Amino acid sequence: MFSLPRRGSGRLTPRLAHQQISDGVAVLLDVRETPEWNAGHAPGALHLPLSRLLAGASLPAAARGKPVVTICRSGHRSQQAVELLADRGVQATDVTGGMTAWARAGLPVTGQGGSSGVIA
Repeated sequence: MFSLPRRGSGRLTPRLAHQQISDGVAVLLDVRETPEWNAGHAPGALHLPLSRLLAGASLPAAARGKPVVTICRSGHRSQQAVELLADRGVQATDVTGGMTAWARAGLPVTGQGGSSGVIA
């Protein structure tokens, strides 16, 4: 098993993040806005836009008490989310290159209703 860094150091590649999520080591939290999420996201990811997280929203119940891997489109917002979550005492890291790199690595992307998704 892998251990997640506490404060954003050691960002994960898309493949390593996918492996950790698949192994149940961590949960994937997509911090993109709803239209981006609806266009395409990683199967099994939880959704909480960074804007809501910044406004004080709590983590989804399924992420509480677990290591969190954040993801956005390119990696910038997910880094912000890691800092915010770490300040709240959450063990968090993010995916280098975001969903763009995730899709480029050939990892699954799903859209609304389980259809094939795109990165918006």
